[in-house]
Amino acid sequence: MAVTQEVTATMTDALEEAAIGKGDASLAVRDAATSLSGLRSEIIEDAAAQAAMQPWVTMECYQLSRGKQVSQMDTLDLGRVQIVREHQFAAIQKLGTTPEDFCTISYCTPDPAFRFSDHSANGADSVFFIPEWTEFDIHVPAGTQTAYVSFSQSEFADAARALNPRAWEQPSHQVSQFQTRQLVELKNALAQWIGAAEAASRRGEPFDPTGMRGSVLETALRIATAPPEEDATRPPPAARARAMRICRLAREFVEEQMVIHVVPTIVDICVSLAVSERTLLYAFHHCVGMSPQAYLRRCRLNQVRTILLARNPQDTTVTEVAMQFGFLHLGRFAGDYKQIFEESPGTTLARRM
Repeated sequence: MAVTQEVTATMTDALEEAAIGKGDASLAVRDAATSLSGLRSEIIEDAAAQAAMQPWVTMECYQLSRGKQVSQMDTLDLGRVQIVREHQFAAIQKLGTTPEDFCTISYCTPDPAFRFSDHSANGADSVFFIPEWTEFDIHVPAGTQTAYVSFSQSEFADAARALNPRAWEQPSHQVSQFQTRQLVELKNALAQWIGAAEAASRRGEPFDPTGMRGSVLETALRIATAPPEEDATRPPPAARARAMRICRLAREFVEEQMVIHVVPTIVDICVSLAVSERTLLYAFHHCVGMSPQAYLRRCRLNQVRTILLARNPQDTTVTEVAMQFGFLHLGRFAGDYKQIFEESPGTTLARRM
């Protein structure tokens, strides 16, 4: 289908079974495939194989324009979360129905010929939501890039309702479209997540998808539940006393979670305190001068530092500890770490030598 924190070792078997079920739709490729416990990168020469690469959705794909190569696909199965990115060489049509407890957030590069059921992708900031048990009929023209992330609908809807009760009290029961200024964040994050899995494969390191699943869900939720920019940090002055109490309770919750090595998300905080994301944003800006996301990141950086200072560098790596606390983009992690602590994480770890 068009459009997106366990990677399963049986992904390859599942794909092969799905391919057989679609009538000998082999996953034909030109380039060598990348496979890492759920990560696949393929050049597709058969539209049916494009459907087989996504066995979590019942789908049929039909090639509609000329081309020996149909698409280039990257799929990353994280268990309860899937990431799919497709660059279409030939036009195709996708027909299917989403299963129970399954939903997606997706986008397409702007093209007037693109059609997602009754919606088009004329705008550069269009994002699509498709819920469970929903029929879809998608036309993807040649030269278009599409991507989606999929989740458990119950998990996504509960979190979205906590962040923005007004908009998500009753989730849509059909394909819906909305505009967001944060689409570039989703595009960059997709590249980061797939790149992190590929990098782990090249290094020959085990890949733990737990932190990535949370990161994927939180990014999609920020996009799907973002309040109007002008309202995000300017609630009425009478709310300031309440904001200070909320911020104090949030800090206590974060500290408690970090003690047991749990990386709390914005959703976790909102659910724990029974507040919306807009209220939480104001509280943090008023009390600590930064967003909840920035505060959480600082907490995790401090936790990493504590571990690095305590571990033996002979049996610990910076990468291992960083990944444990959800830092998937190691270059950004190292930069943020040095900016705060004025030394590299490697220097901190080497202190025990």
